Amino acid sequence: MAPERESTRERTPAGATATNRTRPRLDQPRPPRRRIVPEWDPEAFGRLSERIARFLGTGRFIVWMTFVIILWVVWNIFAPHDLRFDEYPFIFLTLMLSLQASYAAPLILLAQNRQDDRDRVNLEQDRKQNERSIADTEYLTREIATLRIGLGEVATRDWIRSELQDLVKELEGRRDGHVVFPAERSHGRDADDR
Repeated sequence: MAPERESTRERTPAGATATNRTRPRLDQPRPPRRRIVPEWDPEAFGRLSERIARFLGTGRFIVWMTFVIILWVVWNIFAPHDLRFDEYPFIFLTLMLSLQASYAAPLILLAQNRQDDRDRVNLEQDRKQNERSIADTEYLTREIATLRIGLGEVATRDWIRSELQDLVKELEGRRDGHVVFPAERSHGRDADDR
């Protein structure tokens, strides 16, 4: 029984370069590693920053900000001393406005960068579409020119009409039952002379 067990076991490489660990499969993606720092979706953060920047650029934000500042100042001037939280020079209000500005500026810049990236992609797509349109227009122009050249050799309605009118004139030009052809007129011969 012992020899059977040894034959069913996999052979492990031996020697100085042998490794005991299994080799990763190259046809499959690696399993995700555990990270200490939590991951976040940069697109989600970018979308949030765009929403905030879009709100900061509205009249509604200015009205709300004005309302909050007026309420802050009125409360800290007319409220009882025990309920005031920011005395006259309003240092805490200045701190809050500075904090709001310090966060608003990078959010607005992030939103502008994302918009620039979208504009760049749209511009590239428009450029490629214009190149395709120009190529299609040039192709159609060449095809139309080829058709015009080909139509120059085709009998048109006006040409056939003029040929038929010439034939009618020749038929009307009969003398004594004989047809007078223009070639025979130029030589001064009649059809009977042949």
